Amino acid sequence: MSQDNDQTELAVLRARIAALEAAAAERPPRRHRMRSLFAAVLIVIGCVLAPLGIVAAWTSDIVGDTNRYVTTVAPLASDPDVQAAVANRVTGAVMEHIDLPALLADTAPDQRPLLEKALGRLGGSLEGALTSFVRDKAQDVVASDAFETIWTNANRTVHTSFVRALTGNDDGAVQIKNDSVTLDLAPVIEQVKDRLVESGLKVAGKIPEIHTDFTVVQSKDIGRVKTGFRLLELAGVWLPVLAVLLAVAGVLLSAHRRRSLIAAALGFAAGALVLGVVLTVFRTVYLNALPDSVSQAAAGSVYDALISLLRTSVRTVAVLGVVLALGAWLSGPGRWATAVRQMWRSGIGATRATADRMGLRTGPVGPFVHRYRGRITWMLVAAAVVGYVLWPHPTGWVVVGFALVLLFVLAVAEFLAEETVPAGTAGPAGTGAGSERPPA
Repeated sequence: MSQDNDQTELAVLRARIAALEAAAAERPPRRHRMRSLFAAVLIVIGCVLAPLGIVAAWTSDIVGDTNRYVTTVAPLASDPDVQAAVANRVTGAVMEHIDLPALLADTAPDQRPLLEKALGRLGGSLEGALTSFVRDKAQDVVASDAFETIWTNANRTVHTSFVRALTGNDDGAVQIKNDSVTLDLAPVIEQVKDRLVESGLKVAGKIPEIHTDFTVVQSKDIGRVKTGFRLLELAGVWLPVLAVLLAVAGVLLSAHRRRSLIAAALGFAAGALVLGVVLTVFRTVYLNALPDSVSQAAAGSVYDALISLLRTSVRTVAVLGVVLALGAWLSGPGRWATAVRQMWRSGIGATRATADRMGLRTGPVGPFVHRYRGRITWMLVAAAVVGYVLWPHPTGWVVVGFALVLLFVLAVAEFLAEETVPAGTAGPAGTGAGSERPPA
């Protein structure tokens, strides 16, 4: 009887242990759940900071690199909308300082009919004809190489002032007035005055030095924009680095690292795409809010030029995120990922078999690559990462190029990998005794 009781108690104890083990399997330990939650929080924060990091990096480029800024805005000198806006602004400023009665009074009596006739050919009243004449000269200036030189040199000179204007100090050629960032067009006006004098309009030589503004950026919220710009300038390149570090920490902390890496990579890509949509929407809102005195076409060209680097960064991060997520997925145990890897190895194996039939051998390289194939793979991946990090201002195409080169080098390593077997041991069909390549 005592033995029966012991067996019953043992059976009950085993049942309880089995129930506890089942419960433990269904519900992960609290420590594990907290770890996963903390990892998810880190990844989410990193993904949220990613768009701000892209903007901070762009701000650092615009603020800290004069050559980068000049290269960005230099093409605006050849933009037709910007040229038309500058010509109209210069024409208005010059016409305000030309006195028609004085112009006719300074002309010899016998030359007045010729002057009126020359101006009259331009059509309209005398004032309208003179305005057209001045505008033609202004357009000639802004379409010349001289204007490109003036534009480039002015932007190089005033880069520091542009930064000061957006970070709180309004001294310099670029200033914030009435919620606007403006550029002084005095050098352009001087060129126009010289052209007018050369064309016979001597009175233009008596025009004093004129300082007139060309609006680069205008917004009612320029004060808040200035504050945000200053904060992003202070953050610099550290904000994108912080975003990446948080995401990496979350991936390393996670129990399912591959899944977390895919989620983080796609999160960064999604954040970049959201920033791209915001930039497009903000462009429309910004242009619609401009006053009638500002050329929307020219303002749109300036906006597009200033954020061109930002759009490039958006595309780069989006492509990089997709490439990383795809790479992590292909290296996983999923059914489709495994099928893709099998097709990859089958193709390389077929190529390797053809090389065997042609008598091509890898010699000592094959066994070496086979032995250290894992380390070689990680070294190649690390080299691709270092190359991308060191690449100056990478683009989406640079990311794709690195990915394709990495795939090619990995394929070469897979092709070269060859396992040696003892002499006299029969290898698989299609290979000679004494050596065996790993199965495809």
